[in-house]
Amino acid sequence: MSNQPIGVFDSGVGGLSILSEIHKILPLETTIFLADQAYVPYGRKSKKELLMRVKKVMDFFNKKEVKAVVMACNTATVYTVDEMRKYYTFPIIGTVPVIKVIARMTRTGKTAVFSTPATANSPYLTDLIAKFAPDIVVEKIGGSNLEELVENGDLNNPAIFERLKFHLIPLLNDGVDTIALGCTHYPFLKEKIQRIVGRKVKIVDSGSAVGRRLKEVLTNENLLASQKENDLYYTTGEKEKFDRVASELTKRTISGEHIDL
Repeated sequence: MSNQPIGVFDSGVGGLSILSEIHKILPLETTIFLADQAYVPYGRKSKKELLMRVKKVMDFFNKKEVKAVVMACNTATVYTVDEMRKYYTFPIIGTVPVIKVIARMTRTGKTAVFSTPATANSPYLTDLIAKFAPDIVVEKIGGSNLEELVENGDLNNPAIFERLKFHLIPLLNDGVDTIALGCTHYPFLKEKIQRIVGRKVKIVDSGSAVGRRLKEVLTNENLLASQKENDLYYTTGEKEKFDRVASELTKRTISGEHIDL
């Protein structure tokens, strides 16, 4: 057993969608959430830049003596998780599009991954598709500027709906019946996405899969907590903006602390 905290991070507030699933599945675990908002979006950074940023985040969690870290960011995972596992002794759980799930769910054999451009273009995603969905069509769609719009917390901004339609309508014309959300910001747009594609198209995200994998790892390592302490929130960006947007997205009051990394 271990009551040490779990580190969870993203380039911004999108990782809160993963964090909420972790809290549901592991209610006794204490978490430290970090939004690296001074450097959002990760989706426009090179692999070298991502490795530098993620290393700083991991060093921060190491100093906090966490027992595990969840990369609540698809882009960070596909470009850095293998490298980070060489440097740190604690378990690192990544977040990747649920390819195996959409391959199992599809009826038409036509699916899609809707992610940031960086994730869509990554060799890691290509390998996942080849491994888990070799016999079905998986379209890779990189959404532009959606991360930034979610970061502002204004989910009713008309630009979001127009941008979603631009990316999603062609998928309907191609007969896609199952979509995996490959960016942790996108679950906050799930209702809008469903409205565009209709109820016959299934939409899945990685949140519950990450929570279950974290539970499995902690159980196997005998690291499950026996009691919960106060969760902590940090941002490398503006504290006031983080507090406002995080509270709006989660429908509860969140107060974070600014740090420089």
